[in-house]
Amino acid sequence: MKTLNVSISPHIRSSKTTSKVMLDVIIAMSPAMIFGYFYFGWYALLISVLSVSSCVLTEFVYEKLMKLPVTIGDLSAVVTGLVLAMCLYSTAPWWIPVVGGVFAILVVKLIFGGIGQNIMNPALTARCFLLLSFSRIMTTYPTLTDAVSSATPLSLAAQGQPVSYAEMFLGTHSGSIGETSAIAILIGAAYLLIRRVISPRIPLCVIGSTVAFVALFTLMKGETVTLNYLAVHLTGGGLLAGAVFMATDYTTSPVTSWGRIIYGITIGLITAVIRCFGGSFEGISFAIITANLLTPIIEKLTYPKPLGTYGRKAEKK
Repeated sequence: MKTLNVSISPHIRSSKTTSKVMLDVIIAMSPAMIFGYFYFGWYALLISVLSVSSCVLTEFVYEKLMKLPVTIGDLSAVVTGLVLAMCLYSTAPWWIPVVGGVFAILVVKLIFGGIGQNIMNPALTARCFLLLSFSRIMTTYPTLTDAVSSATPLSLAAQGQPVSYAEMFLGTHSGSIGETSAIAILIGAAYLLIRRVISPRIPLCVIGSTVAFVALFTLMKGETVTLNYLAVHLTGGGLLAGAVFMATDYTTSPVTSWGRIIYGITIGLITAVIRCFGGSFEGISFAIITANLLTPIIEKLTYPKPLGTYGRKAEKK
């Protein structure tokens, strides 16, 4: 008698493996991160090393202690560490990326069952945890070459001060390590799209809806909306990096086409609300993890009905 091997999903075979996808993400993030190392200095590189090391080591130790298969070879912990470092300022104390890395892997990822089981993006959840726990440290802008601690373009625009749009596009301004250079992030986005690692739906919906809602809310407040003002919101903060590298996380984003559109618009709406009415000049991190929690509902509402479902319902009536 022939026996059948029964295994858990997914049953579709593909040449793409987790490690290959994660390697593509690492390559795509490299231009933005390398620019940050050159611009902010060696300490920015140290922040990244500590963040990645703490994530990988936490995953390795936990799985050894729990006698589980060691999964650090899939590179997902490396990506989590890089994403966390991307969101941090180069002035952060050395222990900030360590605490954040442990929290991201242990609390957000492994306790929920490991890769594919977490309900929120681990790196962004860790960033929000650090921001709420150590707000003064997490909002201390890096000191640049003029030896004066300067604010980010978003905060300058909110205060009515002039902003250099060329600096925002190139990335030669104050901000997080990997979020300042718009051109470097766009290079990474092009790579991911060419490699078909991500779909353009989520990034375009996040970026487009954020700009649209910012314009709408600004008009509602009785203020003037200009193209320059919208350009600041587009390139002056973590919007591009969040839309490309964080909102597109496979585990925490919807799988349906319409679901991805709704998900992206939801992130844009929440980001705009926080930026226009809240006390933060950013908002993208909180917007993404909030949308992560809504993903199961979005998928349930947008999942296509099986063929013949409506006919069977009619017969029952």
